[in-house]
Amino acid sequence: MQEQAQETIQTNIVKYSLMLCQALEDNFKSRNRGNVGGYAPPEYTFEMNSVGRKYHKIMMHINGKCDSVHAFIDKKTGSVYKPASAKSPAKGERYNMLIIESRERMLQNCDWAGGYLYVK
Repeated sequence: MQEQAQETIQTNIVKYSLMLCQALEDNFKSRNRGNVGGYAPPEYTFEMNSVGRKYHKIMMHINGKCDSVHAFIDKKTGSVYKPASAKSPAKGERYNMLIIESRERMLQNCDWAGGYLYVK
């Protein structure tokens, strides 16, 4: 029974991580529409990378090339962290995907540039 509950939690964390990726792409598109002075803005996309042992990484791609880590998400707890480097998160949970209020606040405030991950 406990294994099933842990599997459900991990499945939900993946689902919410993919929702975050979509919200980040939607935010970018809403703020960067069309050409500006004949200049087409770069195309930003976000995807979840699950290669790490402890964290999912939300990766930011610019024009199809992997550019940087946008956020880290703990695979077991759903805690969301700002990156300190490409390999590790900064200290201090910013949001928790398993807490409804925290997840909704994150999805409402997320922005493609990552400003919502800074502690206020």
